[in-house]
Amino acid sequence: MRDLFAAIAALGAGLATTFSFFFKKKPTIAYPSVKKRHAPRFHGLHELRRYEDGKERCIGCELCQIACPANAITVIGAENTPENRRSPGERYAARYEIDELRCIFCGLCEEACPTDAIVLTPRFEMADSRRGAFIYSKDRLLVPVNAGMGKAPDERAGGIPADLGAVSEEKSTVDIATGYNATHRGTILKTERKGLAG
Repeated sequence: MRDLFAAIAALGAGLATTFSFFFKKKPTIAYPSVKKRHAPRFHGLHELRRYEDGKERCIGCELCQIACPANAITVIGAENTPENRRSPGERYAARYEIDELRCIFCGLCEEACPTDAIVLTPRFEMADSRRGAFIYSKDRLLVPVNAGMGKAPDERAGGIPADLGAVSEEKSTVDIATGYNATHRGTILKTERKGLAG
């Protein structure tokens, strides 16, 4: 009889724990209409930035490729011509690819870039059913012409952008709105939200 009372007491204690959570606010969010809020420096999908005049920031220097510990980045540079100036420098990235399956989202490519061309955004939705879909080429990484930021350094000595380090400074904030505005995809992500889950 004593064992029966002990079993009932243990069962009651277990149910008390269950019922204590029954009326508490649930951590579940209504994804995809409500998306989880990440830290401003969250390392998600990459993007290649432009200047406000439409020129590409990437100068094809391959430093991001060298810095990548997972060998996920492939950059092949080409020379600019007077008729076809893609970037302010002498070179531009004729081919730029990131294998997102190999990428470990460490952000070393972002730190190595001398022109703030490659940045990691807060976008995390990249699911697909084909391996080939995870190789992001330049046409998928490059932001639209109207999403360019900062003046092209054509007249600046050494070709250094005036806003160098601005993205890192914006993303190092604790304010979500400011951090998300640092990148084009982050701004889009904010507008796609119907709600913001903390």
